[in-house]
Amino acid sequence: MAEPTARHLSLPSGLLELCALLGASQDSLRGLEQIPQKRGVKSVSSLAPEVLSVFVPPFTTKDDGQVAGASCTLGKARRRSFRKKREKPRMESWKSHPGDSKGPNSEDVTIPGDVDLLALPQLCFPGGVCVASEPKEDYIHFLVLTDVCGNRTYGVVAQYYRPLHDEYCFYNGKTHWEPSVSSARRFVPFAVCVVSRFPYYNSLKDCLSCLLTHLKLCKDFEVDNHIKDFAARLSLIPSPPPGPLHLVFNMKPLQVVFPSRADPESPIIDLDLHLPLLCFRPEKVLQILTCILTEQRIVFFSSDWALLTLIAECFVVYLHPLQWQHTFVPILSGQMLDFVMAPTSFLMGCHLDHFEEVRKEADGLVLIDIDHGSITKSSDEDIDIPDVPLVLAQTFIQRVQSLQLHPDLHLAHLSSSTDLNEGLARRRAWQQTLNYKIQHIALQLLVGIFREVKNHLNYEHRVFNSEEFLKTRAAGDQQFYKQVLDTYMFHSFLKARLSGRMDAFARMDLDTQSEEDRIDRMLISPRRPTVEKMASRKVSPLHITHRRMVVSMPNLQDISLPELPPRNSSLRIMDTSSSKSISPVLKVTPKSTYTFKIPEIHFPLMSQCVQAYYTDLTTLLSKAMGLLGPGDSLLLARYIYLRGLIHVMQGQLLSALLDFQNLYKTDLGIFPADLVKSMVESMSASERTQAERTPELKRLITEVLDKPGEAPKADDAVKNFELPKKHMQLSDFVKRVQESGIVKDTVIIHRLFDALTVGHEKQIDPETFRDFYNCWKETEAEAQEVSLPALLMDHLDKNECVYKLSSSVKTNRGVGKIAMTQKRLFLLPEGRPGYVEIATFRNIEEVKNTTVAFLLLKIPTLKIKTAAKKEVFEANLKSECDLWHLMVKEMWAGKKLADDHKDPQYVQQALTNVLLMDAVVGTLQSHNAIFAASKLAYFDKMKNEMPMAVPKTTSETLKHKINPSAGETAPQAVDFLLYTPGRLDPAEKVEDAHPKLWCALNEGKVVVFDASSWTIHQHRFKLGTSKVNCMVMAEHSQVWVGSEDSVIYIINVHSMSCNKQLTDHRAAVTGLVVQNGKKPSEVYSCSLDGTVLAWNVSTLRVTGRFQLPCGNLTSISLHSGRLYCCTGHSVVVVTTQGFHRRELSINNSNRAPTPLLAFQLLPEKEQLWAASAECSELYVWNLKDLDRPPQKTHLQDCTELSCMIRVKRQIWVGGRGLSQGKPRGKIFVMDVEKMAVEKELVAHSDTVMTLCSAEDRYVLSGAGREEGKIAIWKVE
Repeated sequence: MAEPTARHLSLPSGLLELCALLGASQDSLRGLEQIPQKRGVKSVSSLAPEVLSVFVPPFTTKDDGQVAGASCTLGKARRRSFRKKREKPRMESWKSHPGDSKGPNSEDVTIPGDVDLLALPQLCFPGGVCVASEPKEDYIHFLVLTDVCGNRTYGVVAQYYRPLHDEYCFYNGKTHWEPSVSSARRFVPFAVCVVSRFPYYNSLKDCLSCLLTHLKLCKDFEVDNHIKDFAARLSLIPSPPPGPLHLVFNMKPLQVVFPSRADPESPIIDLDLHLPLLCFRPEKVLQILTCILTEQRIVFFSSDWALLTLIAECFVVYLHPLQWQHTFVPILSGQMLDFVMAPTSFLMGCHLDHFEEVRKEADGLVLIDIDHGSITKSSDEDIDIPDVPLVLAQTFIQRVQSLQLHPDLHLAHLSSSTDLNEGLARRRAWQQTLNYKIQHIALQLLVGIFREVKNHLNYEHRVFNSEEFLKTRAAGDQQFYKQVLDTYMFHSFLKARLSGRMDAFARMDLDTQSEEDRIDRMLISPRRPTVEKMASRKVSPLHITHRRMVVSMPNLQDISLPELPPRNSSLRIMDTSSSKSISPVLKVTPKSTYTFKIPEIHFPLMSQCVQAYYTDLTTLLSKAMGLLGPGDSLLLARYIYLRGLIHVMQGQLLSALLDFQNLYKTDLGIFPADLVKSMVESMSASERTQAERTPELKRLITEVLDKPGEAPKADDAVKNFELPKKHMQLSDFVKRVQESGIVKDTVIIHRLFDALTVGHEKQIDPETFRDFYNCWKETEAEAQEVSLPALLMDHLDKNECVYKLSSSVKTNRGVGKIAMTQKRLFLLPEGRPGYVEIATFRNIEEVKNTTVAFLLLKIPTLKIKTAAKKEVFEANLKSECDLWHLMVKEMWAGKKLADDHKDPQYVQQALTNVLLMDAVVGTLQSHNAIFAASKLAYFDKMKNEMPMAVPKTTSETLKHKINPSAGETAPQAVDFLLYTPGRLDPAEKVEDAHPKLWCALNEGKVVVFDASSWTIHQHRFKLGTSKVNCMVMAEHSQVWVGSEDSVIYIINVHSMSCNKQLTDHRAAVTGLVVQNGKKPSEVYSCSLDGTVLAWNVSTLRVTGRFQLPCGNLTSISLHSGRLYCCTGHSVVVVTTQGFHRRELSINNSNRAPTPLLAFQLLPEKEQLWAASAECSELYVWNLKDLDRPPQKTHLQDCTELSCMIRVKRQIWVGGRGLSQGKPRGKIFVMDVEKMAVEKELVAHSDTVMTLCSAEDRYVLSGAGREEGKIAIWKVE
């Protein structure tokens, strides 16, 4: 039963969908014999082509081994499935007479639904079937076929000529037929078309070239058999999985290579991407890319049919991962020209002969002449093709001109190849490198164009604020972006960004982000231009093209705009050394690729031959696996995938499932989830029972059947931000503010809601929201236009930003405008460039809001007293005084808290509060506006109402705090922390060799920090949806993550990807420990049900397994060949093989044993420390004498313990307790000599959830979800 089940599965397509022989109909050729050929006439008018024979897999039957996919003669009926009468011996259908059929032997042949056989002849002979008086060269061109659902298949067509009659052919049963004079010296074109689901243009061209060498030598009646054998070969070749493994097949005489796609998100690249660069100047290439990006109605023209598809496909590849969403028909025959009258966007191709006809008849088209490298419009209608932003265009042009586009120059120094395949391999290697560089250049262009889109996205509500994005674009780029933003292509791009897709764009964006971008992602205050950036605007007004609102931009490099170099008219590489600011094409090299040779396929194609081929293929794959080293998991995964695929084709579903299960340990990225699900659903009850006897397969079957499919989301579309039109309650107001991009933090928005509704009903009307939004945006715009003198660079930090500028006021230090940055207040004197320091927020001692009498008036005045100056600063701020008083006090309080708690986020939060106050006052403009704004003075209130001094010990030990939840709508609990030291590994980039901090947040999110600068290195991994319980580093290249969902996720620290999972546990993974010092190293993992597994890190195989009977296993530790296991009420000591050696517990005479939360070993002190899960007590055993009861230490003012680690000769214990009468997160540092508390540290407002050590120099602590921050402590 397995075999028919496997045969009917929805398998991934092989290389061949269909193969067809096409040519003129037999009636037209018979009539051609009657037409006398006139002297001097080389050809007659074209004939109507039709499909002569079709070959569709499968090509074998199980019963008798007869061919099932044989050729079939078509009439003109519109049928997808039809019967074929076969003659014995086979006679060419176009020369046989209806009455000559021998006994019929009919079979059903089903044509793939996305291949239109009625349109195929016109596409295979787009110029018609022209009979020639002399033989012509073979001609190959390429097709793209699209069905009604938008699914594409790809065709490669080879045209060849045969004489109209051949004296060695069988005609009407006779072995010889004398050609008439009228038909002498006439050659008829035929075409062989191969249709595949994959765009293997070059590979299938090579295959068809090999086929043509045989077809030219064979007799007419043998043609079908040759094509059938050819099609059968292709149908048996599996498509290679994504990755570095390419397949090679011997087509005789050529070794044909079928390349794989680079990754599951990338397209297959099997064409020469430099062809457009040979046909068009780089400036024209940019224009064409712009036409595609703006979704124009585009028609390519060429006198070479082959170039039409190849050039169009190259441009589509250039724009990956953006995808052309509209009609794509790169070849139109003469009968299809009316297609260009379609009103919607399209990309089509026509022969150059039709250029004038199309130009005159159709309006609003962009006409691209490939042969002459020109772009024109079809009419006088105004089609605006905007320019790509200037800096990006110049960079692209220079990088393209630096490419070496001519293989002869590259291969000139090599000796001549005496082997055809060797020469082709050289050319292929050169092309692969060039393709990679071209893709890299094109992707750099796209990243430059769309990099800042992410700053205007709201991921929670799937909103893009296009209006605000456009405001950040330079005036000269507005038209370009307006047109691009209004396309389906860009909308799909936005959906991918909002879904967090890690495609080529996202990877390059991450790899090329500046330090400025990394810091920007850490900040939660509104973006403003830095002082350095504002000063740099004086250098060149063109820098506005890269204007970006950011808080902090360290090491920002100025972008100067060089003059374009002259066009490279020679064949040499352009010299770009003189251009300092625009780098030439980066020195990028493609990743290493490998090949696997498919075995020979033997004929006749009986069922036994196919099975023998499959057996040979699996044997070769297994042999290749055996030759791999332990670190070659990337290749191993590809071999496993192919072997699993072949097992499915053989009907061996159990073997296939075992292979696909192994992809979890090698590369989950290529796991064929849909195929595995259909396999499982197709299995019989007995097969399912047999599979479920293997625990790994039982889990796999459960996963694929229980996993819900990708249900369409009701609101998956990207919404453009719009101002509300109805009154808003609190929940709707929170959503609207988050969508606007003003603030994300829900708590802050709640305060804003209270401020805007002071004295009113607790709802916000649309007019109030609109006024508030406009005030906020006007303030942003004003900040962009602030003009500061260059001399400020000597007084301010380069990353300071001006957040607020007063009107011109009188002060005791002159008349001018007061400016506020995140660090200080200063005065810009009126009438002259200058700088007068007022105060840094750190040095402020007092802020007063008073009045000064002037004649009969009392003028509101702000007074600021600082520690550095005796003179009090006074400013007659008049109507602005109350607001500035609030803002300065809030910034002062925020800075004090930031200094006390070593947390710069307080300053960022204070800035947000200050700017919200400003917007609220501007919105309300009433007598109670200041009172409303005071609702946002959170830190000033905190300072006045709860003056909570940071304890001296805490202040001295605390170094810094970071927020892994920055940019989220609410804090998230820090579940686990792991520090990995830096090392310069050959496989890593220099910047990736820094130490890292891995921070696990709730629901399987992992954020990675660069521990040398505490900036975000990798924004986020998503490892399932469950809590992370433990992490460990194995062999410097892997981070293992144990999850509540019973899976161990493995992150590759070089590629920063997670494509491996270990699924052998059946309960939550609670502990991981590495056994260092042995090769290969081992990792021990434990789960809540008491299972302990030993893993070989290199092979990811289980080398040992045992079960603790008590269960409830929460952590493990390794010491002197013994595993110490915390099992709730005891610590069990076992050997690494699982043999029980000891059990430590705290027995109470009156009640059950005390439950234990965690433990730590101090081998040099012969101590084992354990923390109680119920009471605030620590227990210490002497490892020399485990029979003695443990010593007990009580922790004062502690209500809960949650974690503990060992650092040098200290034990750090995290939990929760009372401090100054309030519950706070606490850390107790224990002196192991005295077994007493050495330090008590208080820096978290929520429970300390996790602790980790950074090389015994620092300790990092993570807090619960009320705070969600990480504190960095100095170890003494």
